[in-house]
Amino acid sequence: MADSTAFAEFATGRHAALFRYAYLLAGERGLAEDLVQEGLVKTYVSWHRLRDPRNAEAYTRRAITNTAIAWWRRKSWHAERPHDDVPDRAVHADDSTARIWLWHELQQLPPRQRAALVLRYYEDLTEVQTADVLGCSVGTVKSQVSDALKKLRARLGADVVQKAGLTE
Repeated sequence: MADSTAFAEFATGRHAALFRYAYLLAGERGLAEDLVQEGLVKTYVSWHRLRDPRNAEAYTRRAITNTAIAWWRRKSWHAERPHDDVPDRAVHADDSTARIWLWHELQQLPPRQRAALVLRYYEDLTEVQTADVLGCSVGTVKSQVSDALKKLRARLGADVVQKAGLTE
């Protein structure tokens, strides 16, 4: 009973942060909700094996990341996907346009590069924490972030990437 209560408190308390992370990975609300649900199910199943409940969030983020990567590798995920918002009027060429371009290009990155950028710059995790979530070495995190930033700079220009706060 105590395990169920502790898990429920964790899931309720951290749901918003987990959803934000999944949304930044997936770029779509429905898919983000599915990823969070899948991550929480995997965490619940393994709850009794967690040595320290403080590791539950890292475990859940890793489950969300691995699930997202597995889903994107399937051919069906390369098809057209719906978008959450459709602008009802023209967008002027200003900072909001740059954010839209950045958002679009972020979604075009390979899943592990996207996950590394989201964890480092949007979730503000350290390289060590990001490596823990992704289940890789710190060197791999550095190379994934570096490669992703190179792609974004090539597609959008260094000034747009720098304005977004994405710097090595």
